[in-house]
Amino acid sequence: MNHLITGGSGFLGNLIMRRLLDQGEEVKVLDIWKADDHPDGVEFINCDIRDRNGVSKAMKNIDMVHHNVALVPLTKSGKTFWDVNVIGSQIAAEEALKAGVQGFIHMSSSALYGAVEQFPINNQTPIKPIEIYGRAKLAGEEIVSKTLGNSNLPLIVIRPRTILGDGRLGIFQILFDWIKDNKNVYVIGSGNVKFQFVHAHDLMDAYMLAYEIGKSGEYNVGAGSFGTLRNALENIIEYAGSISQVKSLPVNLTITTLTILDWLRLSPLAPWHYLTYHKEFYFDIKPLIDLGWNPKFSNDEMFRESYDWFINNLDFIEYDKNTSAHRKPVKESILKVVRWLS
Repeated sequence: MNHLITGGSGFLGNLIMRRLLDQGEEVKVLDIWKADDHPDGVEFINCDIRDRNGVSKAMKNIDMVHHNVALVPLTKSGKTFWDVNVIGSQIAAEEALKAGVQGFIHMSSSALYGAVEQFPINNQTPIKPIEIYGRAKLAGEEIVSKTLGNSNLPLIVIRPRTILGDGRLGIFQILFDWIKDNKNVYVIGSGNVKFQFVHAHDLMDAYMLAYEIGKSGEYNVGAGSFGTLRNALENIIEYAGSISQVKSLPVNLTITTLTILDWLRLSPLAPWHYLTYHKEFYFDIKPLIDLGWNPKFSNDEMFRESYDWFINNLDFIEYDKNTSAHRKPVKESILKVVRWLS
């Protein structure tokens, strides 16, 4: 089959590309920048997802669309969240339909669930995003569903938890750097809340399983073994041989402070981080397990692997590298002061 991966230079798009190549599939990548590790033999299409003519041309002779283009919370993109994550998704779905593709996989987000009250989260859980990124991801998912809803085109929606694994940087780079330097790390509230992550390879296993089944539906993907957020942080500190400690911050004061710092563009943390990371969050993954999925990585195992990759690649990490937000480190901004005080 011929596959088009929108956002194929990003962290997840790159992984999807490599899984498909391993199966001998023909792959094209559409993105606004070309990754340094882009494989030879894979056609790269330099195109903004909002460029309808460019997207239309890219869809020609494509059997399967893997739609991964999205601005993530770290980008703090304001109105552009809507332009890319919603309008861009609409264009991708409409042009895929016109091109007569055989299937469409839409990479969504756990952010659209917002601040959940009952657990585990499943497909019956009310969807109530609480910040701009989550609202845009929900609207993008809805517009794709509406666009493809009256067709026979299978629509697979993947909703992953926060992802870890080799090469995953973003906000985790700050965490790992502080642990390496024996600086205290902080949680909002006690941190004693069940908190699920997902390893990139487990996510890809679930993704490829959903693709192979080819049945329309929403798939929530998270780790099978996990504890509290505080557990995860204390365990990676111990593994690293660090003397860092996990310190609790008061909920209301911290959220108010981070909101102001965010508004002043002085903090790398986005609303999705500081409005939800003190709350419990985990998926019911039994529906995927019943389909034959077998998640291999616990929270602790994925943190250890991600930390090891960070330590082993310190000399090669570049702040200003032309890459996705999840494949490069984040500048600390005002958090440098907190680091110094820690």
